[in-house]
Amino acid sequence: MYNRIAKFRTARGLSRNTLAEAVAVNRQTIGYLERGDYKPSLELAMKICRVLQQEVEAVFSLDPFDPVPAHVRRMKERQAGGDQ
Repeated sequence: MYNRIAKFRTARGLSRNTLAEAVAVNRQTIGYLERGDYKPSLELAMKICRVLQQEVEAVFSLDPFDPVPAHVRRMKERQAGGDQ
């Protein structure tokens, strides 16, 4: 499983400790998750996403994430297609 926890956590200005406290886990657990050494339960994944204010699909994936520019480009193309 792949994740972008660190990316969204730092973008929100949260430390590992702050995120850990918010989701009721140990600080080390956040580090294990960010490195991919540990896979979260569904409940923990949803709690993390709630704190990060992101959809689960934005934070977690079974496949490697596309580079951000490709992802942003695809989202813009979808939006443009829906406007027609």
